Amino acid sequence: MHKWTKFLPMLAALAFPVLGSAQVLINGAGATFPDPIYQKWFSDYHKAHPDVQINYQAIGSGGGIKQVTEGTVDFGATDGPMNDQQLAEFKTKRGGGVLHFPTVLGAVVPIYNVPGLPASGFNFTGEALAGIFMGTITKWNDPALAKANPGVKLPDADILVVHRSDGSGTTYCWTDYLSKVSPGWKSKVGNGASVNWPVGIGAKANPGVAGQVKNTSNSVGYVELIYAEQNKIPFGNVKNQSGVYVKPDLAGITAAAAGAAKDMPEDFRVSITNAPGKGAYPISTFTWLLIPEKFQDQAKAKVLKDFVKWALTAGQAMAEPLSYARLPKEVIAKEEKALAKVK
Repeated sequence: MHKWTKFLPMLAALAFPVLGSAQVLINGAGATFPDPIYQKWFSDYHKAHPDVQINYQAIGSGGGIKQVTEGTVDFGATDGPMNDQQLAEFKTKRGGGVLHFPTVLGAVVPIYNVPGLPASGFNFTGEALAGIFMGTITKWNDPALAKANPGVKLPDADILVVHRSDGSGTTYCWTDYLSKVSPGWKSKVGNGASVNWPVGIGAKANPGVAGQVKNTSNSVGYVELIYAEQNKIPFGNVKNQSGVYVKPDLAGITAAAAGAAKDMPEDFRVSITNAPGKGAYPISTFTWLLIPEKFQDQAKAKVLKDFVKWALTAGQAMAEPLSYARLPKEVIAKEEKALAKVK
């Protein structure tokens, strides 16, 4: 026997390392709104399941819907539910349906950067926000803003509007709310993940809008709550259906979801903007994972089902530290049953 023969098994092991178990790689893309908690979830899930790697790109809800429909990712994510036309397109292209799984709740908040204005407690009515984003309210000292903020000295400065430039579930939630409180907005602009903005400049994703407002005096925009908090940008209270100016916080988001939990539709597509209730924050929303009903790769289907179960249970404890609200128990129970549809 050649003297090197005894080393061949060792060399083979170095050249072809043996994995302890099959590796499952799952790719997803979509909403920036839940990205902070999704990154936390996917990281923690990987630590508990080293054989599973879930990659997620926060490209906006519109991109997430498009990519999961095209089949270039295993799952999508959105803050605005797919409409009937999008569901039909998915079924045509993928040969099966797509399921919406709510993961957490969040709030879209009006952010502003106005020298001299208070860093918290500034009040907006829905009508005033619609006027600002339609371009009919152009000055920070407009009577509509002055009336909502008695005693606050407002500057005679032009308002610079910042909105999303990409297809966005955050935009869907924002414009859904404005359509409910302003007939003018509903008829002239409407709601959707992308709209024809009457005024303003566009920025990509929640981080883009947050950065633009933070760096521009006399500007106003809208982002998910955690992006305002992370960037230390002032954000305002919003007048709700009961006439109360509500600070965006977990209690207000949970109050907005309370009614929807009882009447949640089977497909989980529901809007909770402008919800009733004295303590309800009016620009609140669920955010959803978009998971196909049918998978060719059974390992991926099994992992995604297990991950969703984990997110609905252990994962919910991570929501509040990241400024998201937990799902109501009634919604979680319905989702756990719906997981059986994923094959």
